[in-house]
Amino acid sequence: MPARRPGRRSEGWWPPPSVPIAVEGGLQARSQRGRIGDTWWSQRFLAVLESFGLGSRLQRGKRYARAGQVLSMDIGPGQVTASVQGSRARPYRVFIETGVLDDTEWDAAERAMASSASFVAPLLAGDMPEDIEDAFSGASVTLFPSVAEGLDTACSCPDSENPCKHIAAVYFLLAEAFDRDPFLIFTWRGRSKEELLAGLRARRRGTEPTGDEEAPRSADDHGGRAARLFGWPMRESDADTAGEPSGPEELWGRPDELAAIEIRPRLAVAPDLLLRQLDPSALGEDAARIIDGLRPLYEAMTAGAATLALGEPAS
Repeated sequence: MPARRPGRRSEGWWPPPSVPIAVEGGLQARSQRGRIGDTWWSQRFLAVLESFGLGSRLQRGKRYARAGQVLSMDIGPGQVTASVQGSRARPYRVFIETGVLDDTEWDAAERAMASSASFVAPLLAGDMPEDIEDAFSGASVTLFPSVAEGLDTACSCPDSENPCKHIAAVYFLLAEAFDRDPFLIFTWRGRSKEELLAGLRARRRGTEPTGDEEAPRSADDHGGRAARLFGWPMRESDADTAGEPSGPEELWGRPDELAAIEIRPRLAVAPDLLLRQLDPSALGEDAARIIDGLRPLYEAMTAGAATLALGEPAS
């Protein structure tokens, strides 16, 4: 009997898996084992994809994401474009598109967010409120695509399945990009960080956003605000902003709203998240040993902070 060769599908054999061309300087996933995505919102994004029945095919992209096969990725309103190095000399082009919210939908979502300091305060601090999706659902829209048809993806590779491993790799790197900057989720849905925060500030002041809102203040400006609010010495560079705001009510909302904010301490998803986000070091193995030495300290500090926040006696 002649030997069966790879590629003869009628006999139940498949061609050997293609081997991607190794590249240097690609966008490499920070997580090199286990799950990808450290924050609740990146995990929520991946869970949404899995709810569309993409779970098994998504896993094919982890190896590409971790090996740095994604050469570039750009996130804009409604579209993510990327270049992924596969087994062929020419990199593949990947497109992931979703519908952007129109002005009426964003207006409703912003009103819902601006209605409560529990939404506004975390966003102004650069964090994503855990119940942010409630604000969007209250406006009859969704933050993430709600159905599989809400995502339109394409890749220039010959794989007929969708998502292919190149698209899946971009999904994982997109989740890590959301980890680093949650406002990229809003950007993808059609509103930049600057536009969103300016709109929320205007609504909190009781005025409608005009599109000509003041740009977010620099760190120095916020330092001047803190000095005024808490009675710290003010630097000369802060004097030009001394007229506003006059108290925390102006910054966050009415006193009754401040009192209504529920503080819900929770353990960090990953105590060593900051260490994971460090760029590769030229120190090589020494850098790895330093990070391994710091990791227990970060875990201890996180545990101590949680104990204080929960009001438990220190052990």
